[in-house]
Amino acid sequence: MRRVTTPEFRLREVALSAYGPSVVSAIGHGAVLPMLALRARELGADLGTAAFVVALLGIGQLLASLPAGALVARIGERWALVGAGLLDAVALVGAGFSGSVLWLSVAVLCSGMMWTVFLLARQQFMIEVVPDYYRARALSMLGGSHRVGLFIGPLLGALAVHQWGIRGVFWLAAVTAVIAAGIALVMPDPGAESRHEQAASGHLSVWSVMKEHRRVLVVLGSVVVVISASRAVRTTLLPLWAEHVHLTPAETSLVFGIAAALDMVLFYPAGWLMDHRGRQFVAVPVVLAVAVGTLLLPLAGGIVGVTVVALLMAFGNGLGAGIVMTLGADASPRLGRAQFLGAWRFAGDVGVTGGPVGLAALLALAPLTVACLVTGAIGLLGTAWVGYWTGRVDRLRRTG
Repeated sequence: MRRVTTPEFRLREVALSAYGPSVVSAIGHGAVLPMLALRARELGADLGTAAFVVALLGIGQLLASLPAGALVARIGERWALVGAGLLDAVALVGAGFSGSVLWLSVAVLCSGMMWTVFLLARQQFMIEVVPDYYRARALSMLGGSHRVGLFIGPLLGALAVHQWGIRGVFWLAAVTAVIAAGIALVMPDPGAESRHEQAASGHLSVWSVMKEHRRVLVVLGSVVVVISASRAVRTTLLPLWAEHVHLTPAETSLVFGIAAALDMVLFYPAGWLMDHRGRQFVAVPVVLAVAVGTLLLPLAGGIVGVTVVALLMAFGNGLGAGIVMTLGADASPRLGRAQFLGAWRFAGDVGVTGGPVGLAALLALAPLTVACLVTGAIGLLGTAWVGYWTGRVDRLRRTG
């Protein structure tokens, strides 16, 4: 009897539509991020207000997480990507033309909201087109494509600033947003059949999906909060310690550049480990690396020590490329998936926002060295929590 085999999946066949929009869009955001505070200062903001303008990107993402899930469920990944890209371009042009901190703030908030729609639609698309056995590698590469864009963006942004001033990065980002929307316009629409099924039976609301899957969202959502908060604390605490030990801005940038290079090259090994060894093998290093790194920071008295700690944290973060998206894909139901992923992104955004806020509260009560030690100790507890629950996810995947 002739054996029937399943056609082998080839990622390169969907690579352009899968990763092209992410790389291009992330280049624009990577160009804007280092210049946001400077643009706010250029418009007359004080240091606190400038920092708040930067934080509005994350606040916009948090506000849009749940509505983004409902939107993608109704109009699909392709049109969500196209719409988010074009509206992001409008927001970025508005940021460039803004003549006051208020209008810059509005534009940044809108850009953050569109970025969440874009990221959620990317994740939904990958889940639809990639088979389960290749899922972690595909989503890790999606996380890696984002990192590549954020690495290239500041380099192109420097050229734009040299040519047109700080406003130039907003023009650059607007162009990349339109290009990303254009790539998305010609991509396939793999979720159409599922959307038609939902339309026939009535679209599920975000709240009904959250209620039905509340236990998963609470338990594994807490894991996502811990992972996301660790990543956010890493990018907040390292610059503060670098300033504390009197590193120059150029030296701090060099440290981050070296760490970013290591972070960027680990995304495929991360996906391979998740697919072949389990989610726990990469989820734990993210939190553990930050915990150990923050405990070691008080021993780092110069650029060499800070670089070593930054590389340790980057190693853990790089191994965790795509872990949040992969855990979300594993837990998501077929019906109501986009709504579920919106709630999943909300958990991640709570961590991204809450980590720095918690650190700021701690720094208001204690000196930086004490804050490092307390954060590290909390991180070790978080590592145990993440390890326990991701271990259970792996066991269920093997037996299920």
